[in-house]
Amino acid sequence: MPRQLLGELLAEFVGTMILILFGVGVVAQVVAAGLGGHDSIAWAWGLGVTLGVYVAARLSGAHLNPAVTVALAAFRGFSWAKVAPYALAQTAGAFTAALLVRWNYTEVLAKADPGHTLKTQGVFSTLPGNGTFPVSQWGALRDQIIGTAILLLVIMALTDVLNTAPKANMGAFITGLLVVAIGLAFGTDAGYAINPARDFGPRLASFITGYGGAWRDQYGDLYFWVPIVGPLIGGLLGAGLYRFLITPFLPSQELQAGRVLADEEA
Repeated sequence: MPRQLLGELLAEFVGTMILILFGVGVVAQVVAAGLGGHDSIAWAWGLGVTLGVYVAARLSGAHLNPAVTVALAAFRGFSWAKVAPYALAQTAGAFTAALLVRWNYTEVLAKADPGHTLKTQGVFSTLPGNGTFPVSQWGALRDQIIGTAILLLVIMALTDVLNTAPKANMGAFITGLLVVAIGLAFGTDAGYAINPARDFGPRLASFITGYGGAWRDQYGDLYFWVPIVGPLIGGLLGAGLYRFLITPFLPSQELQAGRVLADEEA
């Protein structure tokens, strides 16, 4: 493996691990220990994204999400040959982080839910209606498509130098705020996974550590595919909307440079 690719994959692994340590950790604290609420969950997930991006951005661009990687390959020229390795590194980072959270919260989870049931399954992976509200799999799939479309549409804008991209290394912070906003506005129907690695890695970690029903929802149906398929579709949809509705109308680099020069001369 080329040294550069190895560095990129390690950055995706560690960056995603940081994201999940904060994200799954805060849900464990809220659900199992009763400390905090939905707002603290939304903010910790957003801060986890920010910190994970700062860790990985220089080496890999800090995708931290297979839906982001696929969308960038489709619309930003990212190498398709790197898509599968990036996705595997992201999922491995999420899996490792979830194992650490599971180990760290062993006693608290055992007290809150000795049978390791759906009561605390939501610590690690998502459920339709968060396991409580009457949302079907198709309703959850719709939610994941919409939420991830919003994520990628805005990310495309935040990383577009022809648009008003954040300056002075503020992109990671604004991206974190984006995730906070999605969590505050779209957290009910499916837990706003909006990231296949974020859901599958921790779901696998919970399954091998005692959560036998990890692959199914509260209705007994196989559910693990929804937070994988939905974000992949939504990511392509959101990035495509930006590409075809915004990009064609942005001034070119040459035109922008000309405007700046004219302003300076004036």
